[in-house]
Order: sequence, then structure tokens, then C-alpha cells
Amino acid sequence: MTRAAIAIGFVVNRIETEQDNYTTIRLARTAAARGHRVAVIGLGDFIYDADGRVCARARIPRRGDYADDAALLAELQAEDATSERICVEDLDVLILRSDPAEELEDRPWAPNSGLLFAQLAAAKHVIVLNDPTHLTDAANKTYFQHFPEALRPETCITLNPDEIKAFIAAHGGHGVIKPLQGSGGQSVFVVAPDSEANLNQMIDAVVRDGYAIVQEYLPAAKDGDLRLLTLNGRPLRVDGTYACLRRYSGSGDARSNISAGGRYEAAEPDADALRLAEIAAPKLVRDGMYFAGLDIVGDKMMEINVDTPGGLNMIEDLTGVDFSGHIVADLERKVHLRDQYGRTLRNVELAML
Repeated sequence: MTRAAIAIGFVVNRIETEQDNYTTIRLARTAAARGHRVAVIGLGDFIYDADGRVCARARIPRRGDYADDAALLAELQAEDATSERICVEDLDVLILRSDPAEELEDRPWAPNSGLLFAQLAAAKHVIVLNDPTHLTDAANKTYFQHFPEALRPETCITLNPDEIKAFIAAHGGHGVIKPLQGSGGQSVFVVAPDSEANLNQMIDAVVRDGYAIVQEYLPAAKDGDLRLLTLNGRPLRVDGTYACLRRYSGSGDARSNISAGGRYEAAEPDADALRLAEIAAPKLVRDGMYFAGLDIVGDKMMEINVDTPGGLNMIEDLTGVDFSGHIVADLERKVHLRDQYGRTLRNVELAML
């Protein structure tokens, strides 16, 4: 059934810092190509109007036929690009795609402010994804500890260096230390018995910015990890192909994150990965985490990214499968369902239908 054009907003950290290999830009270009009205909004661009409406200064793509992601981004970031004042409440869907870790130093106010505006939009029956109330609960990696223990590695969260050392010692001198609030593999250290001399420096580098997460080291990590994307709480699969990457270090660096210089290849999730995704599904559904990225090492899940799960464009380029088109079609379906029910469904329900 043909769907009418809808209006989709994408919330990013700053339009000026977006990159053409970001999942957000791929989704925005796909939506524009399907004839939808697209708006890109920075975290600092919201306005609560004097008449009580939620508005924003947004960049609006002017065409639908962009040659590639870079062409769309170039238009959005052009020196003569102008912002258009829009009413966010007139959007059908608002996709939250900002990374809180990017705002820690310069704009610590920005992530929570963006979520509060998003909650106001949801109250006006805009479909906000992921659900902004539960995203507030997921502001840092402690959110992961609410998932069943069966899928998580042993973990300690602390500011105390002695507690970190005790955890490492209890695991034979092995472990992984990383910031509680961070992304992209920044300040992630893999500890081995022969790195004891540098342990104090590793700890200092992490705890100077706040709490540290210390996890057991999983030997399978030497082969990298899997990034498995989920939609509506289940692994994203189109035409028999999963939206899944294997990420690995090509330089001996322990970090496999692509933004930290890791390499990647298309992958098929194994039985362990699918089992972990099944365990994670009920909480993802309950919390309205429409689009998420599961980071899996062996038979354990290391992290769940619910803010800015990425890799979609890379998976599409490797497989030739139109995952982004599938996602935008799913958004069209949700808008249709919302309107069929007279806008009486709660946002968290619409998020996962």
C-alpha cells in the first residue's frame, strides 16, 4: 500500500560536526529520496515558543535526488545554508541521533535539554525514537546493568583506583577499563598481567573524567566484535541478510571501534549472537528502544548503543541491501498506525509496534 509523504526530523549533536559516513545522513537521504520532508536539528536549535509550541531552527534538504550521502551533507553544511524555523509538533517522526559523550566537555547541558524537548514533542503525538523518557534513563553505561546477567560480562563500576586494581587482580591480571560515559573506543584500555607497570596511568586516564567501568576480559575480543543492529527489539534482517558487522583492529590496537581506526567486514550473527539478542529483546521493547546496536564478543554482550547506533551505511555498502529503505518504510507504517488509532497510542507503544 502506498503511503503518503510524512515529515521526519533528525536530531544530531551539531549539523556542523556531522560526517558523510554517519548512519543519520544515510537515513535522511533515504527518507528524502522516498519523497518525505526531512529536517535536521542540532541539540542547541530547539525553541519553546511563547505560545507553548515546541519549535526549532532546522536545515531542510531541498531535493530528493542526492547522488550520495556526501552531496546531502554538503548542502546541509554549506556556508550559505540557512536554517528554517519549524514547528517540531508538525513532524510525524523525530529520530534522536545525538551522542551524549560528545557533549561532556563543552556542552554538558545539551543532551538532557534535547531529551526534554523530545519529551514535549512526544506529548504532542510526534513519534519520537528512541523513546525519550527511557533514553533519559540510559544516559550512561549503567543502563546496560539493567539487562539480564546472562548476557553481561562481570563488571565493576567505581571511581576508586584500589577497587579497580582488586577487580583486575581477581581476574588474573586481565580486564578492560573504560569511561562510564563515553563512545567510539575513547580511553578504553585492555589490561594484561604484563601491563601492571602502566595500570596507574590507565586508571588515571579514565577516572579523571568520572566513573570507570571495569569488565572481565573476554579472550574472543582478540578477533574483534560484532555490531548487530536491531529494529523494534529484534535483529534487523532484510531479504535474509542481517544488518551485522564484524569490527576488528588492523593495527594491534585493542579497540575495534571503527571511529578508533578499526576495520570492518559484513558478518552473519552466530547462534550466540542471536541468543543474546533474544535475551535483550524484552527490555528493548519495554523501553521503546526502536533502533539499537548490540556489541557482542563471543557469548557475551559488551555494550548496547541506544543513542547513536551506527554502521548502517557500511553494512549497506558491503551487502547491497537497502536496510535504510526498510527502516524508513517502517516509520511510514508507524505513522499510519498512529493515525488509524486517532493518536491515542503512547509513544513507547508506537516505538515498538
